[in-house]
Formats: sequence, C-alpha cells, structure tokens
Amino acid sequence: MIFIVDDNDSNLMKAASILESDYQVVTMSSAAKMFSLLEKKLPELILLDIEMPEMNGFEAIVKLKENPEWRNIPVIFLTGRIDEEKGLSLGAVDYITKPYSPVIVKLRVQNQIKIINEQLFRARSEFLPRMSHELLTPMNLIIGMTENAEITNNPSKIKHCLNEIGNASNRMVKLIKDVLDISYGKDNLSLTESVFSVNEVVGNVLNMVKAIHCKKQQKLSLDISQSIPSVLVGDKKRFIQLLINLLTNAVKFTPENGEIKLRACVFDEDTEVVMLKFEVEDNGIGISKEQQSTLFEIFVQSDDSVAIKCDGMGVGLALSKLIVETMGGKIWLESELGKGSKFIFTCKFKKYLE
Repeated sequence: MIFIVDDNDSNLMKAASILESDYQVVTMSSAAKMFSLLEKKLPELILLDIEMPEMNGFEAIVKLKENPEWRNIPVIFLTGRIDEEKGLSLGAVDYITKPYSPVIVKLRVQNQIKIINEQLFRARSEFLPRMSHELLTPMNLIIGMTENAEITNNPSKIKHCLNEIGNASNRMVKLIKDVLDISYGKDNLSLTESVFSVNEVVGNVLNMVKAIHCKKQQKLSLDISQSIPSVLVGDKKRFIQLLINLLTNAVKFTPENGEIKLRACVFDEDTEVVMLKFEVEDNGIGISKEQQSTLFEIFVQSDDSVAIKCDGMGVGLALSKLIVETMGGKIWLESELGKGSKFIFTCKFKKYLE
C-alpha cells in the first residue's frame, strides 16, 4: 500500500494514475488526513508533497520520525523545487520532481519497494536460524535429561530430570504458540471474552514469573490503582499472555538485584468500556533509540549479541504488540541505554454489568 499526500488535486490524481495499476494507492489532500489514517493502517511507502498549507512536508516527516510506529516508513518527497539536503537530512529516502515523468515515478517507487522487500527477506532469513536455535536449546535439554533419568535409580535425580523436562517442554510449546499467533495476524487473532478480576490475573501471573526473578534476586513491586473495576469482561487468556511476555522480558534483561515495577490504572472509560494503562518498568540494560524503532517487529532482533546472552529472539514483544492492538490499545516504549526501560500499553475491556 502506498500513501500519496498532496493538496493539489491535479498532481494527486496524476501520481495516483501512474502507480495504481501496480500498487494499492490511497490518496489524501493533507498531512492531517495522512496522520488520521496512519492510526488505522500502515503503508509500505509514503509519497509526500513538501509545499502544503497548515503542515508542510518537512514538518510532517519530523512528526513521522518521532513516532516509533511510523518512523521506519520510507518517505519520498514530491516537489517542484529541489531542496534535497534538507529533505534527506530529515529522513526522506528520495525525491520525485514535478511535473511528473511516469517513467521516473515508477522507477523511484520500484527501487524503494525493492529495498523494502530485500530488507524483509534478509530479516526473515536471519529469523529462521534464531528460531531453530531457540527450539534446539530446550530440545537438547529434554534429550539430555531423558538420558540421565534412564541411567539412574535415584528417585530425587529422576524427579529433578522430570522437572527440567517439563520446564523445557513448556518453553517449546510457548514459543511455538507465540509464532503461530503472530502468523495469524491482527485480523485473524481470535479473542474470547470471559469475566475475570484484574487483581486475580496479576497475582497469578506474578506467581508464574516468581521463580525466574527470585533466582536473580530481583525486587518486584506492584501499584494497582483501586479505581480499576473489580470485575471486567475481556480475553483473560490473551491478557495473561501479554503480561507474562512483558514481565519475563523485563526479568530477562534486568541484572541480578535489579528492580521491576508493574503499575496499572484507568486510562479512560465510559458507561460500558474501560481503557486500562499498564507500565512494566525495569532498571536493566536499556534500549538505544536506533534499536527501539524495530523492537516490536517479528523478523527483527534489535541486538543479536544481547539476545544470545539473555536467551531470546524477540518473538514475545512482536506478539505483545499484536495482542494489544487486537484488544483496541497501543504499546510503546520509553528507554535509555544503560538506564532501564518502561513498556507501556493500553487495553480495552468491557465493564461487567450485572
């Protein structure tokens, strides 16, 4: 999908007519309309006019680059004047000058789509070996513990082996389920409503991750607002999955004796629906601005060396984003390298009306 943004109807239709036979094209007459549509769908490429009223192209690209969800969308400027230095310094990938040459327009767009496809192919190729490694690690543990159990008659050793096999098996199942959920995509990820208590869910999740953070002697603190309704209606399973992903991620990237904080409050509400906001904050290794831009992408790992050291490949964060968006919310990150991270997300739930 390609967005074309230009306040001149003639130029807008001309650019669209050149590209619409090869691509899905969406046209709009202002930057404001573009940002409104970006809240609902993301294009592969944006063709952006520079000289527009209210918000010009330079101002619009600055706003695009400030948003983690939008900053990686390539922007080609449409212009009747050449100001390449300023545009490229703001993050544009190319220019198309007016009046339009159909051949030039097609070639410049084709070049950018080719680059996007090559990057995606490379990311997928790198993802598959990482996934294989993640599956082989628990599988090798299962095989090793099975062999150990077979050659001993010591009940305590056998019990230890069975516990390790169970933990490794659960890890494999979780990874496979996460990847399958992501493969369904937002439009096909199913939600099943049930009645549940937020406090009860949070308590159960903390018990699940307790063994992990206790081994690292980390402090885990809670701040759950009393304004949250005691009973809500929503997908309890996906909500638990989301909390586990973010909390285990915080535990993983926080050093021994570190601290993790979980906060929850009401973000917005009406008579039937409540929007909750959750924060998972740690004082771990932090994430650089460059790494943050691709953190929630399924086929991209922000830093392979860190992933290997901390035993992970980033599937959980990509799935967390998918779940949050399916539940009508957003997820974002506030972080500074070496100073920890704060993952913030919102989710919509129905109020339980007896």
